[in-house]
Amino acid sequence: MRLRLEADGGSRGNPGLAGAGSSIVDPASAIAGHKTELACQWEYIAKATNNVAEYHGLLRGLEAAREVGATQVEVFMDSKLVVEQMTGRWKIKHPGMQKLARQARDLASGFDSVNYTWVPRAKNKKADELSNVAMDAAARGDKPGIVKGTGVWVGEKRGEPEDVEKHTHQTASPAHWAGADAPRTRFILLRHGQTQHSAEQRFSGTSDPELTDTGRGQARRAADALKKFGSIDAVVASPQARAQGTARIAAGALGLDVVVDEGLSELDFGDFEGLTREEAVARDAEAFETWQSSPNNAPPSGESLTALHRRVSRTRSKLQERYEGQTVLVVTHMTPVKSFLRQALGAGPELFKHLFLDLASISVVDYYGDFGVVRCVNDVAHHRG
Repeated sequence: MRLRLEADGGSRGNPGLAGAGSSIVDPASAIAGHKTELACQWEYIAKATNNVAEYHGLLRGLEAAREVGATQVEVFMDSKLVVEQMTGRWKIKHPGMQKLARQARDLASGFDSVNYTWVPRAKNKKADELSNVAMDAAARGDKPGIVKGTGVWVGEKRGEPEDVEKHTHQTASPAHWAGADAPRTRFILLRHGQTQHSAEQRFSGTSDPELTDTGRGQARRAADALKKFGSIDAVVASPQARAQGTARIAAGALGLDVVVDEGLSELDFGDFEGLTREEAVARDAEAFETWQSSPNNAPPSGESLTALHRRVSRTRSKLQERYEGQTVLVVTHMTPVKSFLRQALGAGPELFKHLFLDLASISVVDYYGDFGVVRCVNDVAHHRG
């Protein structure tokens, strides 16, 4: 018997209170557009990362599929990481993820076949609601464990006291007002931490200084602050050492690997690389003034802002296609972050001059197809004592 498994997991804080949900569905009913649920269950976990919770959703779902007699399972999840790791397309480096993947493969070996398909979060609503039921239970202080159901619609949330006061902050989707119906792809943009160049206010593009101790501390605080943005599906970073150092700290906290993308590199300052503003002017005042006079002009042997914007725009489009419907942490530099913001705003090149971004600051942009929305700019609250 072939059945459809829809699974999801999440955490409030990363790590934090976590929950996983899974729903076993008759595949024929799903095709017909009126899903018949054969079994469902949710699990609440005292503390886990989002990715651990996603794996728990898969594990509990495979167990439920076995219990109802499935011989073939079609798994649908909105976790790109779990789907790619279970299909073998992505390597699993994190020891905790390796253990969970082995457990999932052991369960999968008991079926004739198990296939994995990624779907956008918007098309995984039932499993998402089940995982939220679990997290609500954890938030109430219920004992961690597994709750099973048979065809139970999760809106019932059995056992929840009716007099519990709920505090929610709900906002309308910007896509609604713009008439956009594409899934939301979120980019959380993290500028790297301090280097010796940034401490000395030097142009730092193609040179490769490492993070200072201060910079590593900034990266750790930023990684902790990412919890408030909910689940993150992937970490993509510039290849330069300061971005890689920041990304590794953040990815370690999230239980993710770092994907490197050359398109996220900082502006090439050419002959002015490693110089302060005063030193650059002293070296070649005319060339410096020409560079500063127009975004189309590059520093000698360097890159113009216009060229960088084209490069980063191509990179953003590529990442959006690759991670459609997901949340991606992008760890990069000041000028590429400005480019992301400029694209989402539909702004002109003047933005490069009039926007400043602090070290290890966080900005957020959402994309619904071609429609971009800026949700947060230069958040540095995590650096305030």
